[in-house]
Amino acid sequence: MGKDFIAAVKDRRTYYGISKENVVSDERIKEIVQEAVKYTPSAFNSQSARVVVLLGAEHDKLWNITKETLRKIVPAENFGATEEKMNSFGSGYGTVLFFEDQSVVQNLMQQYEAYKDNFPIWSEQSSGMLQYVVWTALEIEGFGASLQHYNPLIDEEVQQTWKIPGEWKLRAQMPFGKPTAQPGEKQFQSLDERVKFFS
Repeated sequence: MGKDFIAAVKDRRTYYGISKENVVSDERIKEIVQEAVKYTPSAFNSQSARVVVLLGAEHDKLWNITKETLRKIVPAENFGATEEKMNSFGSGYGTVLFFEDQSVVQNLMQQYEAYKDNFPIWSEQSSGMLQYVVWTALEIEGFGASLQHYNPLIDEEVQQTWKIPGEWKLRAQMPFGKPTAQPGEKQFQSLDERVKFFS
């Protein structure tokens, strides 16, 4: 990794224009995801994150499932834009699916009564950190990615298609590929309104 951490944070963006051209080996993609899952923090070291990586035809299958699921609920006259968006995600090299294992969350809720209402929240926070770590790591390698949320609409078919355990709750989908178009300039709110600093 040639970038320092803050440079990587600044460079990570949402890419909708992506292609199926690979920029690193599949083994490197696997290594990135495994290291992210291993080292991203979780409350009580619960390690509730679960990840599925879909490449090639499996990646294509996911976005076809999503497209056909949406076709059933989006009015036909409006479906053109939806189909175009699904095709753009499908044009990438792969997709990372992020899950949280609810059996882990439930066990913690039973073990620690005083904190039970917080464990679902902490699970979501940990998942968000993992998503960000994977997203930034993929960007460092030269991929463009975006974060999508077609759950719970596609949950059941995803579970059946890839034989996902019932306790795994789908939280997000991250299509990625070689960037084919640069994102627009990002706008920022004033930091004076967002950060309080006392010394």
